[in-house]
Amino acid sequence: MNEHTIRNVVIVGGGTAGWMAAAAFSRFLDNGVARITLVESEEIGTVGVGEATIPPLLTFNRMLGINENDFIRETGGTYKLGIEFDGWGDIGERYFHPFGAHGHDLGGVHFHQLYLRERKRRVMQDISAWSMSAVAAQAGKFARPAEGAQSAVKELLYAFHFDAGLYARFLRRYAEAGGVQRIEGKIVDVALRPDDGHVAAVKLEDGRSVEGELFIDCSGFRGLLIEEALATGYEDWRHWLPCDRAVAVPSRYSGDPDPFTRATARGAGWQWRIPLQQRMGNGLVYCSDFMTAEAAERELLDNLEGEPLAEPRHLSFVTGRRKLGWNRNVVALGLSSGFVEPLESTSIHLVQSGIAKLIALFPDQRFNAIERDEYNRQMRDLYEDVRDFVILHYKATRRSDTPFWDRCRNMDVPDTLQRKIDLFRAKGRVFREAAELFATTSWVAVCLGQHIVPEEHEPAADALDEEKVAGALEQMRQGYLQVAAQLPSHGDFLRHTGASLANAPAALAAVPAQGEPSFSFASETPFNFSANPL
Repeated sequence: MNEHTIRNVVIVGGGTAGWMAAAAFSRFLDNGVARITLVESEEIGTVGVGEATIPPLLTFNRMLGINENDFIRETGGTYKLGIEFDGWGDIGERYFHPFGAHGHDLGGVHFHQLYLRERKRRVMQDISAWSMSAVAAQAGKFARPAEGAQSAVKELLYAFHFDAGLYARFLRRYAEAGGVQRIEGKIVDVALRPDDGHVAAVKLEDGRSVEGELFIDCSGFRGLLIEEALATGYEDWRHWLPCDRAVAVPSRYSGDPDPFTRATARGAGWQWRIPLQQRMGNGLVYCSDFMTAEAAERELLDNLEGEPLAEPRHLSFVTGRRKLGWNRNVVALGLSSGFVEPLESTSIHLVQSGIAKLIALFPDQRFNAIERDEYNRQMRDLYEDVRDFVILHYKATRRSDTPFWDRCRNMDVPDTLQRKIDLFRAKGRVFREAAELFATTSWVAVCLGQHIVPEEHEPAADALDEEKVAGALEQMRQGYLQVAAQLPSHGDFLRHTGASLANAPAALAAVPAQGEPSFSFASETPFNFSANPL
């Protein structure tokens, strides 16, 4: 602690981004000096479409010490093992993008290279048959791997679906218990310091002024501080990601929730389906160049699996990012920092990453430019990584049934993505650079699922005995099926945690606060993949 230590952090805006930041700061900036204040107005709603997540959120919750059973119960949460894509390669086709790995590497050769070699020898099932997460998801099964679980169960990598509003409320309780002060009020003006243009304070409608040294902009698409006050600028990505509208509506559903998200391609965009405990989250993301808001609403309502529970809500957005996520003494998080449509459920992860990087590069009142520049570089790389992976889904389509898909199929893509496509198309190679978010499994799942089939495989795959490889692959496939058959259903697992499901029997007795469900499979797996069969 010294005279340069930041003592007042002001978070502008609540919602998921604001309360994630508040919760994390209350945990990691508790130095006895820093005061954290969050300013939000009940009059201003939040978007709340980011109800599906990816596995890194597990790390965020665990770092905060959040008990997973409590989290699931209080956010209306369900488990997610991956995403099912319907109609993206061509109409009527489906593939699964799982969390976790495809199979096991053998003899130092990537599993998917061995799979590619086998595909040339014989008819093979989809590569998802060699993913524990995909096999369990398609069977409607789930178990949380316990410490000491055998290999196949450990491969059940998962994330969550939840009500974003309930998650924000859950984190608010956590943050306020940790000392965060919430101020109710509508911001009407921003005061800048005359000497360096840094934000000095935000002024509220009732005349109050909230001063700070570091400001976190969580004000949504508006970008109250980062854009309206500091004129940071925005990089528009609509050339590659032309969807700019969405309409969302919750609906009823019957039966137990699926442990996966579904993304169904439509004529001018795509529809999401996110199963929660008490409702189904639905929405249609579309391009206004090819579809009106009225037509989008009709298409969404016509394709619901149950009756709508509210009036459809319309949203507009511009895909892209702020040119600087950290400008002067303002750091933008969430929609203030940029937006990539939620096709791969990355919205909340981008918030989480921004928080983690800011804590790792936390400034003092001198605001060293090297720290700010490093933050901006890392966040730029992350946004562009997510951007390229989402573009891949649009570019790698065979659909020619509508002008929208013709445009997507024929568009130029960033050089960074084209290089990856070309490398995969040649010999199925995937090279991850720096701290890229999406692993080899993700690129393989989407490329093969949408017909980017390599012309050859890596030569190293030919060094392994064909019959032994074939036997090992079949042993893996059968092993995954056997494990999945023993897992509880997703609904049963949720009820065991104390979740309350719609149209389902009453919940079982809740698991003790720090307990694990008895069927989390510590050692009952009938197959162990740890031994190398070659």
